[in-house]
Amino acid sequence: MKQIIATVIAVAVPAMAATADETAPADVVNADGIVEQSLTGVPGDPENGAVIMKTKSAGNCISCHEVTALKDAQWHGNIGPVLDGAGDRWEEAQLRAILTDAKSVFPDSMMPSYYKVDGFTRPGDAFTGKAPSGPLEPLLNAQQIEDVIAFLLTQKES
Repeated sequence: MKQIIATVIAVAVPAMAATADETAPADVVNADGIVEQSLTGVPGDPENGAVIMKTKSAGNCISCHEVTALKDAQWHGNIGPVLDGAGDRWEEAQLRAILTDAKSVFPDSMMPSYYKVDGFTRPGDAFTGKAPSGPLEPLLNAQQIEDVIAFLLTQKES
């Protein structure tokens, strides 16, 4: 029961600014679609990564991607590529680049940049007048990014 509660809390808590041990979003070094350095220096947890991928209030990756290993999740999407075999198609540093700033790797992608906090167009003011005006928080925190990477690396071709 404690493990379930800890997992729910870890996923439900919104992404927060980087701590002293984490690489801040503005400090991520993306060299042509490669982010070599871990954002936390802590290995990712593939089990938590799977939870993040299928949790609507967190990564919600499953709404655009199909992943056979997450067949218990409803509503697998078909907008993004099927992620079965992702661990064979991409290296860890490539996955980190994709997750931190998808558009830097795939300019035409509709995938959100989960660890980017600036450089966005904020059209909300033109429509609602309610666009956030201050700094934005990343969609996922640094450890959540590392957890999703760890899960994706377990996805090998059958």
